Amino acid sequence: MTAYLNALGLICALGNERSEVARRLFAADDSGMVMENNWVPERSLPVGAVKAELPAIPAQLADHSSRNNQLLLAAALQIEPQIRDAIQRYGADRIGVILGTSTSGIDEAGRSIGAWLNDQQFPADYHYQQQELGAPANFLAQWLQLSGPAYVISTACTSSARALLSARRALDMGLCDAVLCGGVDTLCKLTLNGFSALEAVSAKRCNPFSRNRDGINIGEAAVLFLMTRETNGEHCIALLGAGATCDAHHISAPEPTGRGARQAMQQALDNAGLKASQIGYLNLHGTATQHNDAMESLAVEAIFPDGVPCSSTKPLTGHTLGAAGALEAAFCWLSLAPENTGHALPPHVWDEQADPLLPTLRFTDRDSRLAHTSKRYLMSNSFAFGGNNISLIIGDAP
Repeated sequence: MTAYLNALGLICALGNERSEVARRLFAADDSGMVMENNWVPERSLPVGAVKAELPAIPAQLADHSSRNNQLLLAAALQIEPQIRDAIQRYGADRIGVILGTSTSGIDEAGRSIGAWLNDQQFPADYHYQQQELGAPANFLAQWLQLSGPAYVISTACTSSARALLSARRALDMGLCDAVLCGGVDTLCKLTLNGFSALEAVSAKRCNPFSRNRDGINIGEAAVLFLMTRETNGEHCIALLGAGATCDAHHISAPEPTGRGARQAMQQALDNAGLKASQIGYLNLHGTATQHNDAMESLAVEAIFPDGVPCSSTKPLTGHTLGAAGALEAAFCWLSLAPENTGHALPPHVWDEQADPLLPTLRFTDRDSRLAHTSKRYLMSNSFAFGGNNISLIIGDAP
């Protein structure tokens, strides 16, 4: 059964809506990465921050008030007409909400705990459910008055990629006729200080696959797809394949040979009924850490021995953690969208200083174009702590 991706709302450091994000993505515009010094003590770091004024949480849902839910609402409002049409067509009990996050409202919780430590009382607007991992799905379901399955997946940096896979399964099993799926994560002190403690955060714009790479940047984003079993009659883009593995090599370090990543990519190809040679572009996980880039380059070389156009888009957005899988799948979606008349691909932004210890990959640049074929297929990789590996294939629907 085909899982059509019929609508897309997104907001990230590249822009506040779909057309702006696409324009700046294909132009390799990294101006959304800004230096800020209020996250980690005594450090000024580049972050992929959303600077737009976000929509207010409706008064009747005040207990759900968090920046995470505001970002999610901003993405949802972009496709509200399509969502409302789906509710009318299928019924509120036939539409699911499956999202990925790693932060939820933990930043509000952190500030509220700080207030309690100082004053022995929480702020009046603090509510525990702001920080629960299920909060984004609960909020969206209540805002739209949906009664279908609603839950959140939290598997670190694969969370929202896994949410797309789970959404397709919900359609395949007949649990839903449509699913709102994607991910959301916000900048917060917990994650920035955590990665800083791991010595994994770069003080410069991240530099994936370079010999000079020295860590990640963190960003924030919200991405929401409307996935259905029926086409909307327009240009049809679908989730055609997915592969998921967990090698459980280490709590934070990837399996160095790329075995689990390689298996996830091959599973996705097999699931889509495709050969590696049919993939026109690969969005790399590409965190710019020493171990991830080394592992991923080995896995990509094994699956694509003849090469594949590829790039990491994290220098443009930061690593958006639980939202990263859906965000980078969205970049594949934008590459296939009819408005991308020039068939541009997301460029690989780096210092062009290749690491001689890594296999040579075919990185895209501003002049790279998606090959003109009758059917186009793009892959996106997401890898996470604990050895969680997801590969998705987005393409022209059959």
